[in-house]
Amino acid sequence: MRERLQNLWRGGRYLLTGLPAAMATLLVPPLLTAAALSTGLGGLGLVLFPRAVGGLRWWAEWHRRRAAALLDRPVSPRPLDLGEGTLARWRQALRAPQTRRDLRWTLRNIVTGIPAGLAALACLGMPVYAVLAGPLWWVFPADAPLRLLGVVPVTGWGSAVAMVVVQGGGFAALAYWAVPRLAAFHANACLAALEPSEQDRLSERVGELTESRAGVLDAHGAELRRIERDLHDGTQARLVAIAMRLGVARESLPDDAGALADLLREAHEGAEEAMTELRDVIRTMYPPILADRGLPGALSALTARAGVPASLDLGELGRLPAAAEAAAYFIVAESLTNAAKHSGATEVRVRITRDGGRLLVEVTDDGIGGVDESRGTGVIGIRRRVAALDGIMIVTSPPGGPTSVSVELPCAS
Repeated sequence: MRERLQNLWRGGRYLLTGLPAAMATLLVPPLLTAAALSTGLGGLGLVLFPRAVGGLRWWAEWHRRRAAALLDRPVSPRPLDLGEGTLARWRQALRAPQTRRDLRWTLRNIVTGIPAGLAALACLGMPVYAVLAGPLWWVFPADAPLRLLGVVPVTGWGSAVAMVVVQGGGFAALAYWAVPRLAAFHANACLAALEPSEQDRLSERVGELTESRAGVLDAHGAELRRIERDLHDGTQARLVAIAMRLGVARESLPDDAGALADLLREAHEGAEEAMTELRDVIRTMYPPILADRGLPGALSALTARAGVPASLDLGELGRLPAAAEAAAYFIVAESLTNAAKHSGATEVRVRITRDGGRLLVEVTDDGIGGVDESRGTGVIGIRRRVAALDGIMIVTSPPGGPTSVSVELPCAS
């Protein structure tokens, strides 16, 4: 019983406070419209509209916190981040998904808040009115008497008591049952309007995962570069020094050294083989030429030493993430190798451009075509590398040629 009375008190307070707030919300659509239309007046709306959206966000968040407190639900804050720059803020304020939710809440709060508040006012006000007005029935003039439920005139103490019992008690019972439910309905409607839909949540989660994967790939690229430097400057240098000393030792041995000469020769050859394998490992991890000359220089070197005549067309690339640089390098390298080994091409064209947050790589040869990925060609390796970066790869290779490998890689920093 006590808990129900507390729910009645909380629900009534929530709805009665929400009634004038919902009426004030009626001003939101015309104010936002005026702020947006003022953009044509010397660009005034570029400043006013983001501020109006910020005010709407604050107003919606106040209602959201009230609704969450009524329902005892935790809610995370929804900060307004409009970025930098006047024009960028205006665009973000206009296009942000949270702005659409705020507008959706505005309409829902007007449609549900005003009727719910008026219903709560009636349910809670009628018992008070009956208790206060019933004993004062005699004050009302005879030609305009107090009426029970607005219909039956109250002309004596009997009808006055009936008014207090029937009208006061009936509406009190109705308020006891309806007001908490009505408040919970309105609070749930408020939270539902301001919370993202399942599709929005999925899109936001995909965005978060994409961003986190980009960070992981950048960290992975940096770690590969560190390992490459350590191997190149440390381990490889020591192997070179060991091989040189072994070579000097072999030269210093007399011709009749026998078994010792054989051991030194095997050790010397083993050290040189280890250096060759280490260079191959370093080259496949993160090509040193990328760190030394950048992607344009590395691609120029690739096309210069390709097995078939190759031309390179480079656009304005800007600064690229290490993972995108390495992927582009290996895509071009593998494509040139495939063209030289399998296509019978006499010319290969490599084109690298950047379109916003996408790096576009296209390698086209005039060979015989007919690439079949199911036969284990190097195209499979390219496709896996592209998929790891959430890129797009299209291979066009009809019998008779030409063969074109087109790749789009995300490269937003």
